[in-house]
Amino acid sequence: MDAQSRGRADEIDPADQWVLNPRTGNYELRLGHSAAQQQTVAAPRRSRRTTTAPSAPTAPSPAVPKPRRGEGPPGGRRGGRPRKGGGPPRRRKVLVAAGGTLALLLVGGGLGSYLYYEHLNGNLKVIDTGGVGAGFKKDQPINILVIGTDKRSGKGNEGYGDAESVGHADTTILFHVSKDRSNATALSIPRDLITDIPACPTKQSNGSVKDIPATKGTRFNNSLGQEGRDPGCTMRTVKQLTGLEVDNFMMVDFNAVKNLSTAVGGVPVCVEKDVNDRDSKLNLKAGEHRLQGEQALAFVRTRHAFGNESDLDRIKTQQQFLGSMMREMKSKETLTSPKKFVSLAEAATKSLTVDQGLGSIGKLTDLAGELKDINLKNVTFTTLPVLDNPNEPANRKSTVVLNAAPAEELLRMIRADVSLTEVEKKEAAAKEAADADAKARQDAVLQGNRAPAGDVRVDVYNGGGPPGSASTTLTWLQNGKGVLKASNHGNASARLDATQLEFAPNQADQARALADMMGLSGAALKMGSVDAGPRTPMKLTLGSDFKEPGKPLGAPQTPQQAPEGLQRVEADKAVCAK
Repeated sequence: MDAQSRGRADEIDPADQWVLNPRTGNYELRLGHSAAQQQTVAAPRRSRRTTTAPSAPTAPSPAVPKPRRGEGPPGGRRGGRPRKGGGPPRRRKVLVAAGGTLALLLVGGGLGSYLYYEHLNGNLKVIDTGGVGAGFKKDQPINILVIGTDKRSGKGNEGYGDAESVGHADTTILFHVSKDRSNATALSIPRDLITDIPACPTKQSNGSVKDIPATKGTRFNNSLGQEGRDPGCTMRTVKQLTGLEVDNFMMVDFNAVKNLSTAVGGVPVCVEKDVNDRDSKLNLKAGEHRLQGEQALAFVRTRHAFGNESDLDRIKTQQQFLGSMMREMKSKETLTSPKKFVSLAEAATKSLTVDQGLGSIGKLTDLAGELKDINLKNVTFTTLPVLDNPNEPANRKSTVVLNAAPAEELLRMIRADVSLTEVEKKEAAAKEAADADAKARQDAVLQGNRAPAGDVRVDVYNGGGPPGSASTTLTWLQNGKGVLKASNHGNASARLDATQLEFAPNQADQARALADMMGLSGAALKMGSVDAGPRTPMKLTLGSDFKEPGKPLGAPQTPQQAPEGLQRVEADKAVCAK
C-alpha cells in the first residue's frame, strides 16, 4: 500500500506522518500505528546515496531523506526562516516530458528531498530489449519512445481493450528532445498506420532468445505483443519508419492515466459540446471539467465524442489531455505539495515498464535532469502525417498510410534537431552565424592536395540510398575511377539523410580526391581528431540523398518551417476538444 493509500485508510495526511523524535531532535517518517510500523527511520544526511530501512515483519520502512536544517517535515515549515520568494526550490522544477507517462521525470527532480530510492526502485518493471537502443546521452539529442498498451492488466481494467489481447502499441509517442535542451517534439504515431515490422529477436522469460520474423503491410500497433513481440520490436519499427535512433522506451497500461490524474488532484479539460459516449462511458456537459481516475481514462479512450470519430481525432484529444497534465504537474500547487509528490512518485513508478537503460530511479533522475529546463511553451505535440488507405473501400476506411512528402519533411526537421516552436530572433541569428562559420570551415577542408586514386582506401556503406547502392558504388570506384582499395560493407547501422565521408586528419588528401569523384560538398566531409594507421580505410556512408555514383551531392536543405497544415498541440496552451 502506498503512502497516500495508507493516509486515506487512517484519515492521515501523508505529509503529517513526519514526526519529531524527542531523543534525536530529528523529523522522521512514521508509516502507521501498528507495532510493525512503529519503527521509524532516521533520516540520512543529504547525499546522493540512499539507505534501505531495516526490514519489519509486515511493513518495511524505507529510508527517507532528512528535512533541511531549520525546516520542519515536508508539508509544513515548523520554525526556521521562510524561504525567500515563496516559490518551489529550483531543483524541483523538472519538466514532465510527455505528460502522464513521463510524470516520473517531474518527481525525479525532487526525489532527493522527499523520497526513498530503494522503495521506488522496487516499483519499476524492467525489460531486456536485447541491445536495441543505446540509451540517452548528455550533449546529444534524446529520443524516448512512450508506449501506452491496451493490455487489460491492473485492477479495474477488465472491461477495457480487447478481452483476449496480450497488448498492442495502442498509443505511441516518440518524444524528441533537442541537443541544446531548449525544446521538444512529441510525435504521435497512429496505431492503424500500415507499415512494415522488421525482424525482431526477443528475450524470453527462460533467458532464451526468440527470433520473430518480419511482417510486411500490417498495422503499426502489431509491433507490440503480437507473436511475442516486446517493446524492443516497437523501437525497431519506429527506427525503420522514422530514421531516428530510439534511445529508450517507457511503457504504461490503463492504470497510468487513472492513477496519475488522481495523484495531481484531477486534470483540467474543456469540451465544446455535451458528450455522451456509451463505449468509453464518457458523459460530460459542455464547458470545463477536472477529470481523474475512470473519467480521465474515458476521456483519452473515447473515439466517438470528438471530430470525425477516428483514431486520429482521439490522438488530438490525448495530446490536449497530456498537455494539460503537464501544466498541472508544473504548477506551484503540485511542486510545493509533499502529498502530491508522494502520490505522483508511487503512481508513476507502479505504472511504469522501462528498458534496462532506465531501469532505476537514479537513471530516471539523470534523464529528468536533462529535461528540467525546457519551458512548456517549447514543447509541441504533433502527429505523423498520414492518408486514408487507398486500398480500402471508401465506406470502410479503418487504416491509414504514410503521407510521404509532408511526413519526410517533418522527419527531416526532427532528425536535424529543428524545433517546431518559434525561436527567439537572437537565438536564430546566433545559429545563422554559427552555420555560416561551420560552412566556411567545411569548404576549407576541400582546399589542398589530392591523393592518387590508387592510394585511396575507403569502406562503403549504404545508409539510405537505393538498394544495392554500396555494391554499385564499389564497382564504379574500382572499374571507373581506379580506387582499387575500396570495400563494400553493405547496410549501415543507422539511416542518414545526407551522404557522409569520415576520415582522419592524415587522410585529408584521400578525402579530397574521393570528394571530387563522388561530387561531395564540404558539408559531407567529417574529419576526426586522431591520425589513422597506414592501412586504415575511410568510411563512406551513402545517405538518402544518394541516387547514383558520380552524381553531385550538395548539402541537403533542412526545412526550417513545419509542413503546411501540420496538426499540432502546444503543451502550454489549453484547447477545448471539439
